[in-house]
Amino acid sequence: MVIDKQINDSKRPFPLELTRNIGIAAHIDAGKTTLTERILFYTGMIHKIGEVHDGAATTDHMEQERERGITITSAAVTCSWEAKPEQGIYKNFQGLKQRVNIIDTPGHVDFTAEVERSLRVLDGVVVVFCGVAGVQPQTETVWRQADKYGVPRIVFVNKMDRVGADFNQVFNEVKEKLGATPVKVLIPIGAEEDLIGQIDVVNQKAIIFSDDDKLGSTYEIKDLEGDQVETCEEAYAELVDQLANADEAFADKFLADEEIKAEDVKAALRRLTISGDLIPMAGGSAFKNKGIQFLIDSIVDYLPCPLDVKLTEGIHPEDEEKAVEVKTSDSEKFCALVFKLWSDKQRGKLIFFRVYSGKVAKGDMLLNSRTGKKERVSRLLQLQADKEEEVDVCYAGDIAAVIGIKNVTTGDTLCDQKFEVLLEPPSFPEPVISMAIEPMTKADQDKLATGLARLSEEDPTFIVSTDEETAQTIISGMGELHLEIIIDRLKREFKVAANVGKPQIAYRETISKTANGSGTIKKQTGGKGMYANVEVTLSKNEPGKGITFEDTTVGGVIPKDFMSSVMMGLKEGTLNGVIMGAQVIDVNVNVHNGDAHDVDSTDQAFKMAAIFAVKDALRNADSVLLEPIMDVEVSTPDDYQGDIMGDLNRRRGQILGMEAKGQACNLKATVPLAEMTGYMTALRTISSGRASFTMETSSFEPVPTTILEELVNHY
Repeated sequence: MVIDKQINDSKRPFPLELTRNIGIAAHIDAGKTTLTERILFYTGMIHKIGEVHDGAATTDHMEQERERGITITSAAVTCSWEAKPEQGIYKNFQGLKQRVNIIDTPGHVDFTAEVERSLRVLDGVVVVFCGVAGVQPQTETVWRQADKYGVPRIVFVNKMDRVGADFNQVFNEVKEKLGATPVKVLIPIGAEEDLIGQIDVVNQKAIIFSDDDKLGSTYEIKDLEGDQVETCEEAYAELVDQLANADEAFADKFLADEEIKAEDVKAALRRLTISGDLIPMAGGSAFKNKGIQFLIDSIVDYLPCPLDVKLTEGIHPEDEEKAVEVKTSDSEKFCALVFKLWSDKQRGKLIFFRVYSGKVAKGDMLLNSRTGKKERVSRLLQLQADKEEEVDVCYAGDIAAVIGIKNVTTGDTLCDQKFEVLLEPPSFPEPVISMAIEPMTKADQDKLATGLARLSEEDPTFIVSTDEETAQTIISGMGELHLEIIIDRLKREFKVAANVGKPQIAYRETISKTANGSGTIKKQTGGKGMYANVEVTLSKNEPGKGITFEDTTVGGVIPKDFMSSVMMGLKEGTLNGVIMGAQVIDVNVNVHNGDAHDVDSTDQAFKMAAIFAVKDALRNADSVLLEPIMDVEVSTPDDYQGDIMGDLNRRRGQILGMEAKGQACNLKATVPLAEMTGYMTALRTISSGRASFTMETSSFEPVPTTILEELVNHY
């Protein structure tokens, strides 16, 4: 590893080389928060283990999280771990500790934005799998998100103490379903009630945890015996083979028949983990306190420090073609990305940020590249979930929070006034479900508006809008649970009593054929009139491409001065379709002709003409109403399989398949979101509370004719 001497001579409490910014991510109920709690315990950050089911987990600090036993918002914590001087990368850091910044993320698909923005600023992630359930739908979503941002991963197969747990089965699923190349580094010894420890493949030793120590702090490192020897030899041979095939330095040593030491294996595996070519895989049980200490070692050994990841690159705020390099060093000019906002009763607005270069101190003046405004830093905080530790300086590689900056949103870049740069913000999915909300009393009206504004500022997937026809306030989110939590927070945090309407589905509209349309504004009132004519052609775009616009007019039939108004009108015209007023998607709008008057043509006239032209073309193009289709996976005991399949069929669902997972059966189906309202209650009734389900948006598909007639009549 290349060591930046300038960084190590600075006053920072932890060298960059000994810093890890990691996330814990997985499907709901795989054990992310329990794992985080154990990491905090074994690193000495907490001295008593809190359990999720008791509502006592450190990172589940919201009342709603503790009541429901789920993670809703990502929480940041910091801990330290003993560095090991005998390992090659630590030889220059004897006596120093390893700093691990952890973000515990939600597993429920309704809160996927929390995972998205966390992965945008993390250097590595531990993806947790249930040893029984294996690869689940939200795990696949997390994996795709990590792929998008190129985040190196380690896999931890949790719950190896449960009946039906199978480490090798999960290993194969990671290869087959995720297309990854996992390698075994910590193999569980035993399973279910016989889980006693791990095989350390790299060092070829057995780690046996004491049955007398329920906290898992006592263990013994022993020589392998019995079946452990064969299991380890097979895994080690496969690991070495993978390293020799993918790492040139290791291959040279291997082919020259030189002695391969543990530190050689670790160094090569570290390089390939950071590049994304290999995924180290460990197994254990967070709840039973077995295997966590050596997982932390793996995090330190294989996941990158801020210096290892590829160079961060942004663009100049005034010239998007101009790339700007952001070098990870304290000596560079300051640059940080805002990835989360949070309103706190005592502390006010907290702005979470990741420092990519330079350092910032209390009292510094920073530039918000998006707004061009200068902001002063009043306080800097190192957060431990809902607790705080005030600091004077934040350095490159740090994840922290700032108080005192206004006019900021998720994805903004904060930088030195002489270093103008815009970093790529995280991207978020569109909301899929909406409902009307109104205050119970007039006295609640202002409080409701304030609460909704604060919550939409915090959560990019929570949208507040006003229905132009009914003047109702509409809230939109990622699912029923998402909106349920929002309403609960309004009541508890903002003391607002509100009535809510039935959830409304976010329908979309598109076209089924190419069609032309024209719009004309012609008004003569005796004085100066209004005149404009716009002609457009609508054609289908590929699914997912969205709305595109093009101008193919020739000869100045529409003067250039008015073309920006025409484009504004075209965009406005596609906001509402002609069937139910839903947003239009996947359409190309080509303005190819028009007409203007020397005196009577105005910007407003051309904007209105463009809107009329789009509406005319939509009617001529046989518009189609689309509804969101969800990928649904139901986990149920075999006894209820038939009843659940019948219920899904009644909901216009299409069964894609089923898979046995231990004593349970996983049903996979696609179901229209409109039919999934209240499904949790129905599923609990059918299965006596023993089944669970997850769903995420798959696609938008045309609404059947019979359903369409009912919808149009209703609206």
